[in-house]
Amino acid sequence: MNLVHYSFNTNSSCLDFEFDSEGLKGKIKKVVRFSPQNANGITYFNLGFGDINPETGNIDDLSKSNNGDRDKILATIAHIVLVFTEHFPDVMVYAQGSTATRTRLYQIGITNHFSEIEQILNVYGFVDGKWQRFNKGVNYDAFLVARK
Repeated sequence: MNLVHYSFNTNSSCLDFEFDSEGLKGKIKKVVRFSPQNANGITYFNLGFGDINPETGNIDDLSKSNNGDRDKILATIAHIVLVFTEHFPDVMVYAQGSTATRTRLYQIGITNHFSEIEQILNVYGFVDGKWQRFNKGVNYDAFLVARK
Protein backbone atom coordinates (compact mmCIF):
# COMPACT_ATOMS: atom_id res chain seq x y z
CA MET A 1 0.00 0.00 0.00
CA ASN A 2 1.44 3.31 -1.04
CA LEU A 3 -0.31 5.63 1.39
CA VAL A 4 1.39 8.71 2.78
CA HIS A 5 2.26 7.90 6.38
CA TYR A 6 4.48 9.13 9.19
CA SER A 7 7.88 7.60 9.81
CA PHE A 8 7.97 5.63 13.04
CA ASN A 9 10.32 3.89 15.44
CA THR A 10 9.94 0.57 17.20
CA ASN A 11 11.52 -1.01 20.25
CA SER A 12 13.71 -4.15 20.22
CA SER A 13 10.70 -6.44 20.76
CA CYS A 14 8.83 -4.85 17.81
CA LEU A 15 5.75 -4.60 20.04
CA ASP A 16 5.72 -0.80 20.51
CA PHE A 17 5.80 1.67 17.63
CA GLU A 18 5.96 5.44 18.11
CA PHE A 19 5.46 8.34 15.74
CA ASP A 20 4.67 12.05 15.86
CA SER A 21 1.42 13.44 14.54
CA GLU A 22 2.15 16.83 13.00
CA GLY A 23 -0.77 19.12 12.39
CA LEU A 24 -2.88 22.02 13.58
CA LYS A 25 -1.84 21.59 17.22
CA GLY A 26 1.83 20.88 16.60
CA LYS A 27 3.56 17.57 17.34
CA ILE A 28 1.67 14.95 19.32
CA LYS A 29 3.42 11.71 20.23
CA LYS A 30 1.40 8.60 19.27
CA VAL A 31 2.00 4.96 20.05
CA VAL A 32 0.79 1.66 18.64
CA ARG A 33 1.26 -1.24 21.09
CA PHE A 34 0.75 -4.91 20.27
CA SER A 35 -0.18 -6.92 23.39
CA PRO A 36 -0.38 -10.72 23.34
CA GLN A 37 -3.79 -12.10 24.36
CA ASN A 38 -5.29 -15.57 24.58
CA ALA A 39 -8.93 -16.56 24.14
CA ASN A 40 -10.21 -20.11 23.85
CA GLY A 41 -6.66 -21.38 23.38
CA ILE A 42 -5.97 -19.01 20.49
CA THR A 43 -3.18 -16.47 20.82
CA TYR A 44 -3.49 -13.14 19.04
CA PHE A 45 -2.13 -9.62 19.47
CA ASN A 46 -4.36 -6.73 20.47
CA LEU A 47 -3.59 -3.48 18.65
CA GLY A 48 -3.67 -0.61 21.12
CA PHE A 49 -3.35 2.95 19.86
CA GLY A 50 -3.41 6.40 21.37
CA ASP A 51 -1.60 9.52 22.46
CA ILE A 52 1.20 9.27 24.97
CA ASN A 53 0.24 11.21 28.08
CA PRO A 54 3.29 13.44 28.67
CA GLU A 55 2.75 13.43 32.45
CA THR A 56 2.32 9.67 32.99
CA GLY A 57 3.86 8.12 29.87
CA ASN A 58 0.73 5.97 29.55
CA ILE A 59 -1.26 5.47 26.36
CA ASP A 60 -4.52 7.42 26.29
CA ASP A 61 -6.76 5.62 23.79
CA LEU A 62 -9.68 7.98 24.42
CA SER A 63 -7.88 11.26 23.70
CA LYS A 64 -9.06 13.45 20.85
CA SER A 65 -6.11 15.37 19.50
CA ASN A 66 -7.97 16.84 16.49
CA ASN A 67 -4.66 17.57 14.81
CA GLY A 68 -6.12 17.55 11.29
CA ASP A 69 -4.16 14.53 10.08
CA ARG A 70 -6.54 11.61 10.69
CA ASP A 71 -6.00 9.93 7.32
CA LYS A 72 -2.21 10.08 7.64
CA ILE A 73 -2.48 8.60 11.15
CA LEU A 74 -4.70 5.75 9.90
CA ALA A 75 -2.26 5.10 7.04
CA THR A 76 0.58 4.99 9.58
CA ILE A 77 -1.28 2.46 11.73
CA ALA A 78 -1.95 0.34 8.63
CA HIS A 79 1.73 0.46 7.66
CA ILE A 80 2.73 -0.49 11.21
CA VAL A 81 0.41 -3.53 11.05
CA LEU A 82 2.12 -4.59 7.82
CA VAL A 83 5.58 -4.21 9.39
CA PHE A 84 4.48 -6.06 12.54
CA THR A 85 2.99 -8.98 10.58
CA GLU A 86 6.06 -9.06 8.35
CA HIS A 87 8.19 -9.44 11.48
CA PHE A 88 5.74 -11.94 13.04
CA PRO A 89 4.12 -13.60 9.99
CA ASP A 90 2.20 -16.27 11.92
CA VAL A 91 0.28 -13.97 14.27
CA MET A 92 -3.24 -12.61 14.17
CA VAL A 93 -3.86 -8.96 15.03
CA TYR A 94 -7.10 -7.90 16.73
CA ALA A 95 -8.27 -4.31 16.30
CA GLN A 96 -11.26 -2.57 17.83
CA GLY A 97 -11.59 1.15 18.33
CA SER A 98 -11.92 2.49 21.87
CA THR A 99 -15.32 3.82 20.74
CA ALA A 100 -17.84 2.72 18.11
CA THR A 101 -16.92 5.78 16.05
CA ARG A 102 -13.26 4.81 16.02
CA THR A 103 -14.09 1.22 15.08
CA ARG A 104 -16.10 2.67 12.19
CA LEU A 105 -13.05 4.69 11.10
CA TYR A 106 -10.99 1.49 11.00
CA GLN A 107 -13.72 -0.11 8.89
CA ILE A 108 -13.81 2.81 6.46
CA GLY A 109 -10.04 2.57 6.05
CA ILE A 110 -10.21 -1.18 5.43
CA THR A 111 -13.09 -0.76 2.97
CA ASN A 112 -11.40 2.04 1.02
CA HIS A 113 -8.20 0.04 0.55
CA PHE A 114 -9.55 -3.49 0.64
CA SER A 115 -8.39 -4.46 -2.86
CA GLU A 116 -4.79 -3.77 -1.79
CA ILE A 117 -5.14 -5.17 1.74
CA GLU A 118 -6.65 -8.49 0.68
CA GLN A 119 -3.58 -9.22 -1.47
CA ILE A 120 -1.44 -9.30 1.69
CA LEU A 121 -3.76 -10.05 4.61
CA ASN A 122 -6.75 -12.20 5.42
CA VAL A 123 -9.29 -9.86 7.03
CA TYR A 124 -12.14 -10.93 9.30
CA GLY A 125 -14.90 -8.94 10.95
CA PHE A 126 -16.79 -9.69 14.16
CA VAL A 127 -20.56 -9.23 14.00
CA ASP A 128 -23.53 -10.88 15.72
CA GLY A 129 -21.23 -12.82 18.04
CA LYS A 130 -19.14 -14.50 15.36
CA TRP A 131 -16.20 -13.98 13.02
CA GLN A 132 -16.63 -13.90 9.25
CA ARG A 133 -14.52 -12.97 6.26
CA PHE A 134 -14.62 -9.21 5.79
CA ASN A 135 -17.40 -8.02 3.50
CA LYS A 136 -17.92 -4.44 2.43
CA GLY A 137 -21.23 -3.05 3.63
CA VAL A 138 -21.35 -5.02 6.91
CA ASN A 139 -20.83 -2.98 10.09
CA TYR A 140 -18.36 -4.88 12.25
CA ASP A 141 -17.60 -4.57 15.95
CA ALA A 142 -13.94 -5.63 15.64
CA PHE A 143 -11.41 -6.94 13.13
CA LEU A 144 -8.79 -9.67 12.88
CA VAL A 145 -6.03 -9.72 10.29
CA ALA A 146 -3.36 -12.29 9.49
CA ARG A 147 -0.74 -12.60 6.76
CA LYS A 148 -1.62 -14.82 3.82
